[in-house]
Amino acid sequence: MADMLVKLYELPDVTNLIAQQQAAGIDIRRAIAPEKHVVVNWVRETFQQYWANECDVCFANQPVSCFVAVAEARPIGFACYDATFKNFFGPTGVLESYRGHGIGQVLLLVALHAMAAQGYAYAIIGDVGPTEFYTKAVEAVVIPDSTPGIYRGMLRDQAESDK
Repeated sequence: MADMLVKLYELPDVTNLIAQQQAAGIDIRRAIAPEKHVVVNWVRETFQQYWANECDVCFANQPVSCFVAVAEARPIGFACYDATFKNFFGPTGVLESYRGHGIGQVLLLVALHAMAAQGYAYAIIGDVGPTEFYTKAVEAVVIPDSTPGIYRGMLRDQAESDK
């Protein structure tokens, strides 16, 4: 899968989208250190170990570079940046039962706005699956010849390699 590039100096405002999520009982916020184990374990159990590893790294960054969506005192989505490489957005995911309600878009935007606030002008979205989502949400463009990208030659679990 290819990487994508997004201009951080032309991001849509996220204020109203955050308010809409709050009205629906969903809190979108930066994760904090005391909840690291909850967030990382949830990412591992809900998505995959590789994403949990990347999420774990985000808690060592200052500020923490992981945002969470929380409903009923439990995580339902997350978005990371500066995990595997500087200036990279991802991984990100939303619990399947909550998809289609704009949570992923809000998580994307709050993370990208945080990157812009830290001085980045552009962000790379690594190893993108849903290119249409990123194109529509933030006008991201595919980076030519970016496949296989940064994960080239990455060590894999033997069980995964056998698939």
